[in-house]
Amino acid sequence: MKKTNLYQDLNYNEYKVAISVLFETETTKEIRILFKQGQVMKKHQTPYPITVEIIEGKMNFGVNDELFHLKNGDLVALDGGVPHDLNAQTDSIVRLTLSKQDSIQRVRNVGL
Repeated sequence: MKKTNLYQDLNYNEYKVAISVLFETETTKEIRILFKQGQVMKKHQTPYPITVEIIEGKMNFGVNDELFHLKNGDLVALDGGVPHDLNAQTDSIVRLTLSKQDSIQRVRNVGL
């Protein structure tokens, strides 16, 4: 069993999104991304499918140049290779589920 709390140790960064690994399972990596209002993750894509959940806040989520307005509780699944970007409209907590084969460093590089 693995256990964590999405609200524990919330350390927002004024200059870039704050990315932390919550835990890894045999098949996934669970990531928390903290956004201050106005912070972005530029357009990128992953080689593997992902799931994005808005735990708290409001995000503009671009997918293939179409804009979606996401809020608390919204959940999005994307196939690998789909270009997407995020822009925080408010301070936000986002949970990202990655494939075990995907790289945490890749996510951190996008968040710079």
